[in-house]
Amino acid sequence: MAKIKALREKLRAGLEHPVCTLAIVVLIIVNAMVLGLETYPSVMRLFGPQLMALDQALLSVFVIELALRLLAQGPRFLRDPWNLFDTIVVAVALLPASAAFSVLRALRVLRVLRLISVFPSLRRVIGGIVAALPGIGSIAAILFIFYYVSAVMATKLFGATYPHWFGSLEASLFSLFQIMTLEGWADMTRELAQTHSLAIPFMVVFIVVATFTVLNLFISVMLDAMQRVNASPTMPNTSLEQVNIETLMAETAALRQQVTAIAAKLNTRRDRRFFQNSRRTKGTRQFSSLRR
Repeated sequence: MAKIKALREKLRAGLEHPVCTLAIVVLIIVNAMVLGLETYPSVMRLFGPQLMALDQALLSVFVIELALRLLAQGPRFLRDPWNLFDTIVVAVALLPASAAFSVLRALRVLRVLRLISVFPSLRRVIGGIVAALPGIGSIAAILFIFYYVSAVMATKLFGATYPHWFGSLEASLFSLFQIMTLEGWADMTRELAQTHSLAIPFMVVFIVVATFTVLNLFISVMLDAMQRVNASPTMPNTSLEQVNIETLMAETAALRQQVTAIAAKLNTRRDRRFFQNSRRTKGTRQFSSLRR
């Protein structure tokens, strides 16, 4: 058991070594370039078999790397969400090349996203995005309510005059979404203002609230989440730190058990010596009394 644990520690240290990490990053970048070249028919006609062989070789390296990480980390491998992410991304590429899985095999390019799991700084950004999801959901709900109310008002105000933009609720929603992206909103507003005096105030209020205010709210929520994630003392930077902490805890527990066992042996020996000394003292006293 000790030998297996030592081998796992060596394998884990090798996989976490900067040289090994850099090699994986280079292979991921090369794989991304190969997947990009496969989208060019002219390149595939000339180098199709070579690119496919290189893609399979890179996939084999990724599978071997995941298998080694599983052996090195053991059950802890499944506790790390980034390990699960890498496994899913690599497993997609292992699906058979049939029509039923053609869409999923197009997701092979997701292997490029493994770069996120390699760099701790990128992982912290993703952690900030995940931490900001509740706040983003609240802002999105407010935006949807305002967006829907504005669409109903626009349909009532401008639908009869400009049915191609605001003739129905669906058309109003699409037109307001276009305005929210600041695409052609000035020309549309000028045309509406020729027949509707409320067009300019309506559009200005909608753009200020839906575009600038909500955008700033999104940014503030993201910044707050990033600060909380970076300031969190419980957030591990790397999976190696998790492993080291768990290893230290296990070694501490083993040392505690050894100390307890040694203390028990010492107490047993001390009691035995005390009993022997007490018997000798008692015998000496009895002998002295007989002589008297």
